[in-house]
Amino acid sequence: MNQAIPATMRAAIMRQREIVVDRLAVPEPGPGQVLVRTLACGICGSDLHMLRHGPRLAAVADPGDRILQAMDFDRDVVMGHEFCAEVLDFGPDCRRQFKPGQMVCSVPVVLGPGWRRTVGYANDYAGGYGEYMLLQESLLLPIPDNLTADLAALTEPMAVGLHAVEMAQIDPGAVPLVIGCGPVGLAVIVALKMKGLGPILAADYSARRRELAVAMGADLVIDPAAGSPYDGWRQAAVLPAPPPAPALGPMPENLKPAVIFECVGIPGVIDQVMAGAPQQARIVVVGVCMETDNFRPYRGIVKELNLQFVIGYSPDQFAASLAMIDSGRLDLSPLITGRVGLAGVAQAFVDLADPEHHCKIMIDPALES
Repeated sequence: MNQAIPATMRAAIMRQREIVVDRLAVPEPGPGQVLVRTLACGICGSDLHMLRHGPRLAAVADPGDRILQAMDFDRDVVMGHEFCAEVLDFGPDCRRQFKPGQMVCSVPVVLGPGWRRTVGYANDYAGGYGEYMLLQESLLLPIPDNLTADLAALTEPMAVGLHAVEMAQIDPGAVPLVIGCGPVGLAVIVALKMKGLGPILAADYSARRRELAVAMGADLVIDPAAGSPYDGWRQAAVLPAPPPAPALGPMPENLKPAVIFECVGIPGVIDQVMAGAPQQARIVVVGVCMETDNFRPYRGIVKELNLQFVIGYSPDQFAASLAMIDSGRLDLSPLITGRVGLAGVAQAFVDLADPEHHCKIMIDPALES
């Protein structure tokens, strides 16, 4: 390993359901792996949920759940999967197509013979809450010179929104409605805007989040405390002439096709969306609810609703997300509402509970606080 690289590093560690700052050994890259220094890492809502619910979820995880199966919550976990980093050193069998000092981002995955680890959600592969990480050389993407590390670190969360929109397979003329304008909902709005879909409607109780939704491309924002998002959607989606009545089944509503993105991820919301959705709507569940939830299937049956769950993204969608950010067609800088060092991560977890003040807080391990 390069002699300039220290033996230990500082990290904000998930330890016994708390975030603490401590020192860990700097990992040594294995075959096909690259050692990088973290330049910026976003705090994801899933990280907040993992701190709170992770041990309980791991106890009942399905055998095929690769993330929870790779996490022992009695041992340290260094989270952080939304990152931009600097290349430092290479393990064996690397092609070395990146130069030391080059800025990169990556799908947060490390691969080996018969196994896969998610960077930031595995005990043995620390994420961007630490000063150094191991990444897979074959998954690295170079950061264009005009992008800052903070903006480049938005590649991962923006890819989540792009994947959700592409999985929705939105028909021409459909009117999308985004429920929840936190980071996930805003990423969906960005993807809809970049694809020229719309009009885009969005709903959130937070005035600040509604402002960000407009900045990211929403055409109409709705405060659910003042009026039903579904009534607002119906007003925007009325067709000039009623469709023909089917021989069997429910009478169709005189509306354009509906695609509703559930981006909240708390119990009860799916049932609420099903209650408010028009007939034959596609409901795309993007919010990651980590608790037991209930909904009434009969609501979906009588309306012939399509309920679709999505997660993650493909490597191609990740690369497309970086290209979208680099295009400059949308200014994403308003999404970044704070920057902290490792010592400020625990408080940032608390601060992110207030949607009026924060959307995305970036961690810079080089900062003192």
